[in-house]
Amino acid sequence: MSKAPSETHGVLTSAGAGSTTDAAQLREESQVVIERRLDPGALRERLAEEALAGLLREPLRELPAKLLYDERGARLYERITTLPEYYPARCERAILNRRAPAIAAQTDASEIVELGAGSAEKTRALLYALAGRSRLRRYVGLDVSAEMLEQTARALVTAFPDLRVHALIADYERDLAAIPPPEPSAPRLFTFLGGTIGNLELAARARLFGELRALMRPCDRLLVGIDLVKDPSVIERAYNDATGVTAEFNRNVLLHVNRLLGCNFDPQAFDHRAFYDPQRSWIEMRLRARRDLQVTLGRERRQLKFAAGDEIRTETSAKFRLEAFADELGGTGLALEASWRDQQGLFALVLARPHDA
Repeated sequence: MSKAPSETHGVLTSAGAGSTTDAAQLREESQVVIERRLDPGALRERLAEEALAGLLREPLRELPAKLLYDERGARLYERITTLPEYYPARCERAILNRRAPAIAAQTDASEIVELGAGSAEKTRALLYALAGRSRLRRYVGLDVSAEMLEQTARALVTAFPDLRVHALIADYERDLAAIPPPEPSAPRLFTFLGGTIGNLELAARARLFGELRALMRPCDRLLVGIDLVKDPSVIERAYNDATGVTAEFNRNVLLHVNRLLGCNFDPQAFDHRAFYDPQRSWIEMRLRARRDLQVTLGRERRQLKFAAGDEIRTETSAKFRLEAFADELGGTGLALEASWRDQQGLFALVLARPHDA
């Protein structure tokens, strides 16, 4: 499928003929670029194809984890990050709050390029640290959600009056080449936070790191958040919270599939299940049919049968040992430069540089 044409514009709020625009709006318009690399229709078609292929897969049906993050799923995930059981967000935030000044000093960055930007809450500590050094010039946020990214752009130019924001509506697994070129003498800090790297399998991680390395100059750095191998019970609690938000998040993927494929999944006919696989060092989320049932797929009215207990895998999330992760980086032309853990040793931030830096 060919890449959608790029649409670029520099306004989030615009004034029509005869209207008035205040100074804050004018400043925002001059500071923000919105660039769309994803055509909504083409994206929907691609997601539908991946969803259908996964549902027809044998012996274990599987949906790509990206389907979890429709607009409602993204909001549910934001709630998950505030839950007491969900340590990754809390631990990463603690590391950033404590280490952001040191990271800013070590990288001397004046620009942040964030993959999977979302609300950019994860990077606020870094932005403040760079601004405190009078180094912050530009933020480039890449995400598939246009609505969330535009809200993020508005929030950032309000919080940082001198910041320029380039919001890139794109897929980080396909569109890294669309990241705008760096400014001369302006070191960039690429960030991929939240432990999201764990949602990619080994080959996909290698491809992503290799593409990032190709974009990096010797002065640039990459900051990655990784969830560490630990007591499986701690990991499993994080994906099986007592209030059931993660279960709702997991079932919501079926509503997304219903819209994509014209299906009639009943989310309440499935139980949420999450368990740690020590052989693969990852946690899996699945949906298990509570009873025998039949689902109609799309316009062709194709029937998909589930026996009670049949499952759909909806996510895997790898957990890492620091030494093995450093080896992964090394195989793609990157070298581990520094790392920081939270006080309990549950989560880590890893700073990587090009081998030739």
